[in-house]
Amino acid sequence: MRGKTLFLDRDGVINVRNFDGYILNCEEFHFLPNVIHGLQSLASLFDRIIIVTNQQCIGKNIITRSNLDRIHRYMLDMMENEGVIIAEIFVAENLRGEEPDRRKPAIAMGMEAKAQFPSIDFSQSLMVGDTDTDIRFGKQLGMKTALVKSPEVCSENPDYLVEDLMDLYRQLTQK
Repeated sequence: MRGKTLFLDRDGVINVRNFDGYILNCEEFHFLPNVIHGLQSLASLFDRIIIVTNQQCIGKNIITRSNLDRIHRYMLDMMENEGVIIAEIFVAENLRGEEPDRRKPAIAMGMEAKAQFPSIDFSQSLMVGDTDTDIRFGKQLGMKTALVKSPEVCSENPDYLVEDLMDLYRQLTQK
């Protein structure tokens, strides 16, 4: 398998982000518009899709890992029903600043992905997020980056500024 990998943040890219807290159950998990169709289209451009998500709600004991896994299983089932396959989900559970810090923008989850999928070529890969930490994560690993527009104020300069994942597909294929 070639190494072109699509890395996605979860909250604000795949699902509606709760700016006042966390997604704590399946009932609170809602796909953003155009996510499924966007991923169906993007899958043709990449060898695999990986999710990298900061979830310090676990470190704060607001949700258990098994409850988070339940939410992720729900998300994956919905995607798989539409033909979208996610190769892996990497989760940073630790609190901000805690050592070892796996949270983006630290590159730990990217390196874990590379260890699990040695063919990943970061220079051929793309990180999609909605925050500066997502963009810094991608840049530090040598990836192209895409920022999904949101209420989050961002100062990083991504390679692509997009409305949603379908818009990203359109921009990538207009070259």
